[in-house]
Amino acid sequence: MTLQTTAEDRIMKDTVQQIDYGMFIMPFHAPEKPLAQGYDEDLELIVLAEELGFKEFWIGEHHTMKYETIPMPEIFIARALGETKTIRMGPAPVCLNQHHPAMVAGRLAMLDHLSKGRLNLCFGNGSVTADQELFGVKPQDGGKMALEAIDAILDLWSHDPPYEHNGEFWQFKLKETVDEECLIGFIHKPYQTPHPPIAMPGMSRNSYSMKVAGRRGFQPFAHCLVTGNVVADQWNTYSAAAQEAERTPDRADFKVARSIFLADTTQEAVERTRTNSLGKNYEYIGGLFDKGLGRKIYKRDLDMPDSECNLDFLMTEQIIAGDVDEVLRRLLMLIEETGPFGTLVLMSYDWDDKDAWVRSMELFANELMPALNKEVCGVTV
Repeated sequence: MTLQTTAEDRIMKDTVQQIDYGMFIMPFHAPEKPLAQGYDEDLELIVLAEELGFKEFWIGEHHTMKYETIPMPEIFIARALGETKTIRMGPAPVCLNQHHPAMVAGRLAMLDHLSKGRLNLCFGNGSVTADQELFGVKPQDGGKMALEAIDAILDLWSHDPPYEHNGEFWQFKLKETVDEECLIGFIHKPYQTPHPPIAMPGMSRNSYSMKVAGRRGFQPFAHCLVTGNVVADQWNTYSAAAQEAERTPDRADFKVARSIFLADTTQEAVERTRTNSLGKNYEYIGGLFDKGLGRKIYKRDLDMPDSECNLDFLMTEQIIAGDVDEVLRRLLMLIEETGPFGTLVLMSYDWDDKDAWVRSMELFANELMPALNKEVCGVTV
């Protein structure tokens, strides 16, 4: 049942009591690094993240990329569950246009039980052109396929058989072979009731996925590749859609991913970022954009030439490098533009200099986040 809310109720949820912090990995590893080594480092990373108080950990899904090396985040999560105790984990996103909805429903329900309710979900569509070709899906159908899959998955989780789905992209049923006596023909339901928390990613202005998330009560998740004004637009888009659907938009649900690198001095942080895996990742993605979409996603001003969307520009926008004071200053500038959000999601990249990356995480968790919470929320964490 949808609860009726007043404008006053909505205003009361326009602040956050505390900013939690999480982590996201695509992951991004050097192609020459053995896959097994990369996976071991990612597991070590999540254990360290839990020790440092990170509340959640997200893993990307990519099937045909030598840099981004996890084709099924659910397998990684299942492995990481045995190494951790409290941190929540989730695939981000489950590329729903590349999977049968019934298969997704079954494996995510199982994973939620394995985790004893530590599973988060992020639903979207895969946009890697090679992945789309491999699975025979059309780029223009990705969004519609994801929405249809969400409907099918949530329906499968909502009741016992019989099941039937007749959509544009998938048609399936489970009726004739259901056996109530032998208990055959039942789709497992998740551990969490009615299902794990669901987020949707936003990568554009006037984002369609943010409209869907707002209407359906999913959590908005702003991508690291966009500038602060686009993050602000995504919240406004989400909030308007939620209120139109008579839902209360809550900034505590808003997740914002940022690429942040800390060091003991700003000079050291900037110098390292320009040459380490973080800077290389943005250069790499920019090269991918140059082969297709152009660098529109990187831009604050859409009239800005692609040639100016270089690392110098990115270091003033999407990438935040510095000592604790400088990174805090940049984040407060971001929040002034976007409004507060409930979770700051730290992007992580290849451990090309493990000691420096670990130091950055320690500074982030032990010094930056307490200072940010004190400034924004007036709380000590």
